[in-house]
Parts: sequence; structure tokens; C-alpha cells
Amino acid sequence: MKKVLFALFSFIVFLPLTAAADTAVELDAKVDEAIRNFQSEVDGADVFLQQSAGYLVFPRVIKVGIGLGAEIGEGALRVADSSVAYYRTTSGSFGFQLGAQAKSIVIAFMTEESLEQFQTSSGWQVGLDGSVALIDLGAGKQINNANIKDPVVGFIFGAKGLMYNLTLEGTKVSRVQKDR
Repeated sequence: MKKVLFALFSFIVFLPLTAAADTAVELDAKVDEAIRNFQSEVDGADVFLQQSAGYLVFPRVIKVGIGLGAEIGEGALRVADSSVAYYRTTSGSFGFQLGAQAKSIVIAFMTEESLEQFQTSSGWQVGLDGSVALIDLGAGKQINNANIKDPVVGFIFGAKGLMYNLTLEGTKVSRVQKDR
């Protein structure tokens, strides 16, 4: 049991180091794949992304926890289908939790104002600096005008693991520099 706890603690401590390994080119390829997965899993996703002012894609966000939890991932902000900046998402939690999970996140800015507010912030925290309406598409998995009314909309998809958690509250998003 001590070995399992030590391994999980080590993973949580060194998680930020493993999340920063990708170059811009590698990260863009992962973002492209995540977008393709999003479009294949969700009916109307391609039209929805085209109608947004920009969208932030985190292709792989990893969360681990045993009492204390940590979540981290890197992604790209796309405007007009091109990456314009790179970001890291992080969050921490405390409470009853045990396990690990990987998921993909798309945060779409539906207005120019919401995109500009995000881009000009020095660090953006969901719930404090910006409210993100998390869309649960249910079994139908279809995006339409009836379920998209907010200026910032988030989707979590492709979740795998034992810690399924559909929340973005308290998530911190910070800009990072990437080498080509």
C-alpha cells in the first residue's frame, strides 16, 4: 500500500513536468486529432466551431488523486482554424478521491468580446474571470442553437478512467510559450 501511495504522490508532484513536453508542432497535431474526435463524436461540432470567434482545445487533460488531486494539460487557442497561442490548464482539489482520468476539453468563445477578454487576461480562472457553460449533450450528442446560448461554452469528451468528473470550476488557464 505504501508503494502505491508513494507512486501516486510522485505522479501528482511530477505531473506538471510531463505535461510540458510537447513542442508547438507536436501540440498542434494533438489538437488537430482532438478536434477530429470531437467532430466525429458530436453531431454539429464542425459548424459550431466555425461559428465561434475562437476555441481553446486541450487534447489530453490528466487528473490523478488520492485525497489530494491534481489536473493538468496543455492546448492551443484556435482562431480562424489556426493556433494563435498555447495554454496550460491546471487545477487542484482536496477531498475523497482516488483514481486517475484522462479527458479532452474544448472551450469555445462564441463572441468576439469573450475571446478578447480571455486573450487579454494574464491568467484566466473558470468561475472567477470567466463563466463557462458546460454543455452536457446526453445520448443524442448534437449541438444546436437551443443548447448554445452563453458567450463561453465548454465541452468535456473522451473521458477515460475511474474519476469521471464533469466540472471546470476552479480551473486555471495560463498562457505558455512553445518552441516550434
